Amino acid sequence: MAAQSQYEELARQLSAIGAVKREMGRILPQDCPPASAGVLTLLDRHGEMRMSQLAELLAIDMSVTSRHVAHVAERGWIERKPDPADKRSRLLRLTPSGKELLLELSERYTESLARYLGDWTDTDVGHLIELLARLRTSFGDCRTRAHHDSPTRTPAG
Repeated sequence: MAAQSQYEELARQLSAIGAVKREMGRILPQDCPPASAGVLTLLDRHGEMRMSQLAELLAIDMSVTSRHVAHVAERGWIERKPDPADKRSRLLRLTPSGKELLLELSERYTESLARYLGDWTDTDVGHLIELLARLRTSFGDCRTRAHHDSPTRTPAG
């Protein structure tokens, strides 16, 4: 087991990752904030879905999800169509324009990572990928845990 000081340093490093995420967010087109890119990515990965499923995958409230969906729908990146199984519900689906934008975003992200990590070896990049995947696995599904944790709970306990 790692020493307490190592966990404290890890906490600082994870906190600092926010700056990396903000920098990566700057490469997005002005009309496509990170939340919109997240919506498009999830629809691409999981296929068409109801807004409730999208909210669950994003781990955010339905009202916030609704705003994100409205934003991407207004730009023609997704379509909302009646759910044949339940006419009161709508299914969200990527449009060809949304798929095209995702390809562009992927290219931008890849180019940016290659630029920032250009002095890293392939082994270093592979090791980072492996460790980040392991970290995510160790945390499990944080979305479901967030619904069960007390809102007054602190990070330390």
